[in-house]
Amino acid sequence: MISFKHRGGFTKFEKFAKSKRRGWKIYQVLARYAQQGVAALASATPVRSGATAASWGYEIESNGDSYSIVFTNSHINKGVNIAIILQYGHGTGTGGYVQGIDYINPAIQPIFTKIADSAWKEVTG
Repeated sequence: MISFKHRGGFTKFEKFAKSKRRGWKIYQVLARYAQQGVAALASATPVRSGATAASWGYEIESNGDSYSIVFTNSHINKGVNIAIILQYGHGTGTGGYVQGIDYINPAIQPIFTKIADSAWKEVTG
């Protein structure tokens, strides 16, 4: 037979549970925007083979009350992240230089604007 006794209230537990529910809602909202960001990045990525465009992903990080979306690209060739050298440019093996193409910032900026607008509506609404 299992039994237990309880004294006091559940105030601390209820506060904890509410904070976790709020965190889950934030996570779900950020995941939706992160998926839109991945789609925008994939469609804006310069295509030769399609491997870099297909390699976009995201992680949502939480540190207490703050959350971050981290966009990732896993296309590595000879230890070099191809998405980065497409963005910023790179030297060639023969002494030349390939100019970068700013494709990441224009692709992701509308997503950041949507996140800011949504957050503002949540705070003021």
